[in-house]
Amino acid sequence: MATNGILKRIEARVFGWVHLPPPSSRLRRLTFWFGVLSLLLVLLSLLPGHAGGFFAGLRVPVIFIFAVCGLIVTIGWVADLIRNKLLWRLSNRLVVTYLLVGFAPVFLFVILAGLAGYVFAGQFAIYAVSSELDNRLNQIGAQNESLARHLGEVDAVHSVRKLDAPEAKAEAAAEKTTGVSIAVSRDGKPMSLPGITTETSAVPGWMQDHFLGFALDNGKLYMRAEDRESRAGHSVVVVSSVPLNADLLTDATRSLGETTLVPLRSAESKTSRQVDVGNSAVKIQVDGDASAPTLSGGRTTQSAGFYDIPVSFGGAAPYTNWQTGEKLTLGMIVTSRPTVLYQHLVSYSPAVSNIVRVLLIIVAVLFAIIELIAFIMAVRLNRTITGSVSDLYAATQQINRGDLTHRIPVTRNDQLAELSVAFNTMTASLARLLIEQKEKERLQNELSIAQEVQANLFPSSNISLPMLELHGVCKPAQSVSGDYYDFLLFGNDRLGIALGDISGKGISAALLMATLHSAVRAYRIAGEEIISAGNAGLLVADHLHRLWAENPQLAKDLVQMFDSPARILLLLNKHLYRSTQMEKYATLFLAHYDGRDQVLTYSNGGQLPPLVLGLDGSIKRMDCGGPVIGLLADVEYEQGKVRLERGDIFVAYSDGVTEPENDFGDFGEERLVEIVQRNKHLPLGEISHHVMQALSAWIGAEEQPDDITLVLARQV
Repeated sequence: MATNGILKRIEARVFGWVHLPPPSSRLRRLTFWFGVLSLLLVLLSLLPGHAGGFFAGLRVPVIFIFAVCGLIVTIGWVADLIRNKLLWRLSNRLVVTYLLVGFAPVFLFVILAGLAGYVFAGQFAIYAVSSELDNRLNQIGAQNESLARHLGEVDAVHSVRKLDAPEAKAEAAAEKTTGVSIAVSRDGKPMSLPGITTETSAVPGWMQDHFLGFALDNGKLYMRAEDRESRAGHSVVVVSSVPLNADLLTDATRSLGETTLVPLRSAESKTSRQVDVGNSAVKIQVDGDASAPTLSGGRTTQSAGFYDIPVSFGGAAPYTNWQTGEKLTLGMIVTSRPTVLYQHLVSYSPAVSNIVRVLLIIVAVLFAIIELIAFIMAVRLNRTITGSVSDLYAATQQINRGDLTHRIPVTRNDQLAELSVAFNTMTASLARLLIEQKEKERLQNELSIAQEVQANLFPSSNISLPMLELHGVCKPAQSVSGDYYDFLLFGNDRLGIALGDISGKGISAALLMATLHSAVRAYRIAGEEIISAGNAGLLVADHLHRLWAENPQLAKDLVQMFDSPARILLLLNKHLYRSTQMEKYATLFLAHYDGRDQVLTYSNGGQLPPLVLGLDGSIKRMDCGGPVIGLLADVEYEQGKVRLERGDIFVAYSDGVTEPENDFGDFGEERLVEIVQRNKHLPLGEISHHVMQALSAWIGAEEQPDDITLVLARQV
């Protein structure tokens, strides 16, 4: 580990001198240290004697490893550069894509066309040379056939034509101009014709009839023709031969290029020979007769340009061993150039070739124009693609800076334009969502404030009387609750209890709940103040004091109006009916507890009837009252009284306690009563906790459907 740390510090120091980051990967570090070792070995190899030789021997493998590692690192660096720099921009990626998609087929087509052109040029060269040799061979055959026919017509008595005959002069002229040698036999006996060379071997025994082709005779190749003519019981055989040599090949190729003839081996031969073709040497299996010659004639012309490459191609022609009659193959290799072959091709029809040349130039110009138009279209399409992507990239940068007012200008009607439109729509939606989010946050803050204010409206948990335990809880379904409960203390032995449920949920229900809360408190406190003023004789207000002194009965009725739960419900009903919308109403239970006689006076305005659970298991329902408040204008409310015995538990609840549903039905009043009675020995707070736990288990993972309010009181 210490050595590795030292090496890393050295690397950092060295690369710091050239302002480059030190190598990070193991391969790059290995390459660096092999480079250092290579440089050190190069310097040590300069030492004289055996030491220098030793280090020189180590230098080669180390430099080789350094070169391999350096090549791998360089390839990786170039690949990273291309991927991260060159191909980062979309325009460069598209250019590379166009090159791959467009250039690869063109490249393959050019290669295919070049190969096809090369094969065609080679085939044409072989065809041109073969055609010329066949023409000359046919001329020899025609002359030989004519001579055999003429000699066959000669009278049997005359064995030799005179030299001054016209035919003899023609044969002599033919020999002088073409190098033809002729052999004639009559009835199997050789004949000599005055003035004509007879170098050809005798007619072999395998020969049966006419012969025309290439023949190998005594180690030399000939173009040879043999014809027979039988007349009047006599048979005349004429054999004409032309030596196949370099001069004949040069004359036959007519400046096409270099032509090489190689007698190829037969199936039984094992002999091979190296033949020079152009600038290269080719090893070819030749005929079993090692004396069979390899002939070359003509020469390859100078190149007309870089495109005028040598074209070498091979062909084959049959030839016959004259002594044995064996059919063999004569290999033919022609080396020429495309310009020479084209000149030879058009030499037969210059007018047509000029027309073809003009047509090719016109086609090339048209292709160039089409290619230019295609290039311009490709550039324009490329700009539309890269321009749209560039606009999108610039727009994302603006959005990233927080400028949600930025929009991409759209001037086209295509998929990329639709993408820009979608981006603009998304940006507008994002701006709108941010505004809505801010508004939501503002509303949430206001709801938090409203929730805090509402929490302050509910009574504190330490309210109680010496003879009565109290407990209340409200669990909103949303941020704020539409349920309402309140405890109003009047001295040490009297208490007001209120529990209500506003129609609906949320903010509107909470606002109506606050209104109801304020009204209940106002009416109850007003009544209490009047009672206190009357009983104590205090001067609360001048006119109330005078009313109490002058008309005690009227004052007493006024006090009872505010002190009676039924009267307060009547007043609240009128108040809500006049101040709220038609669809707004509330259920409300009001009770007044007098601790001196342990009597609970109540009136129920449409609320689920509270229950009084006795120690003996009895249940009293407090359902005396009237309809909901705020829905009807003129209604009357009744009130009832219940005396609480020691240990009795008063249970008041909203519909959020009994109406939650699951697969087994409603939670129900019976289940509530059963939980309270089962835990009646516990403090009221724990009883409430058990009820809430049972409700949560009953509701499960579903959303709480309604506000839950529970009020408990126990006579001590």
